[in-house]
Amino acid sequence: MEEKFRQIPGDCIKVVLFGPESTGKSTLAERLANLYDTEWVPEFMRDYLQKKWDKEEKQISKEDLLPIAEGQIRLENEKVIHANSYLFCDTNLRELKVYCRYYYNGFCPSEILEAADNHEYHHYFLTDIDLPWVADDLRDRPDDRQNMFRIFEQELIENNLPYTLLSGSLEERIEKATQVLETLKLN
Repeated sequence: MEEKFRQIPGDCIKVVLFGPESTGKSTLAERLANLYDTEWVPEFMRDYLQKKWDKEEKQISKEDLLPIAEGQIRLENEKVIHANSYLFCDTNLRELKVYCRYYYNGFCPSEILEAADNHEYHHYFLTDIDLPWVADDLRDRPDDRQNMFRIFEQELIENNLPYTLLSGSLEERIEKATQVLETLKLN
């Protein structure tokens, strides 16, 4: 695997907030990090694409995928060094893989596929679509939420990854997440 996609291991439990757009991943990642006094990794793709949007470049292209992947893993590697017991990732390269395949008819760069399969996380929180859709410049599929949710869940199932579905209000999601986190231990 290329060095720029290499994941730095950490002395913490790495947790990914995983799921379709507008399902509360960013809010959950930040709140859980604050609750556990640790680090969280924002979604690099949002900032990257918002900058393009603000410059009137309102399209993502296949050429954007590798820079987005590099930026995401760079952010994670910077944050894992300072994390204590947990690192909460608002997304990861597996999420980018799902979006690549969805938007590009099954295409995803081999570098992203390889990294997604080789990066290690202790647990995934799959965020349900039961929250209201919140529109912004970058969200574009409010009518395809159920399908997107199934694709995300299938990705976890097919790869035999440990996950917990988080549904309900923000408080209900945090309560369930904290219950699960208390059961996770480093090997």
